[in-house]
Amino acid sequence: MIISKLHYISQGNSPEEHLLNIQKACSSGAELVQLRIKNISEKKYLKFAKEAREITSHFQTRLILNDHYKIAKDIKADGVHLEKTDFCPTVAMEYLYTWQIIGATASTLNQCEVLINKKVDYIRLSPFKSGIKKDNSPIALGLKGYTVIVDALKTETPIIASGGITTLDVKDILATGISGIGVSEEITRDFNSIKTFNKLLNTSSADELRHTFE
Repeated sequence: MIISKLHYISQGNSPEEHLLNIQKACSSGAELVQLRIKNISEKKYLKFAKEAREITSHFQTRLILNDHYKIAKDIKADGVHLEKTDFCPTVAMEYLYTWQIIGATASTLNQCEVLINKKVDYIRLSPFKSGIKKDNSPIALGLKGYTVIVDALKTETPIIASGGITTLDVKDILATGISGIGVSEEITRDFNSIKTFNKLLNTSSADELRHTFE
């Protein structure tokens, strides 16, 4: 299964704004978007997930839902991203269609190892940079943290970096062995940055491929 190198994680001050931003991301060339609306009822999430599915289907963009794996099956989303530790990937895997993607968030080497054993399709390793410090929030991993974890894992499971990433960070992040990136703020601020991100990510993969065959 090929996992997209760029994940747009939706942002917005309202569910409607999330959908508008997803539409802008799709029209700007995003190959995968994650609907990440927090603190609304399951019934409302289902409504907005259906609308997001319509938007992404129109653009032939992959849609990943945040945590709501039952709704992901219901609307035939392309997959689910599990952030909460009370959602077990194994349970979601048994519930979802075999073709649906399951990703999950990790902040430590141990968490990555657990997720790899549970056979997730990708791991989002976060945060790259620290934002507003909250109680119990994980510390920033930075390039050093990514290098240490990726080297220790030696896994085929794609590791996606996220957390305050800008276009200026991409080259150095990929040099650590990371497979791709998840971005919210930088893309929401300027949807044209998707083209820049894609170019940086694809140039790197083309270089790797060339080196393999040289």
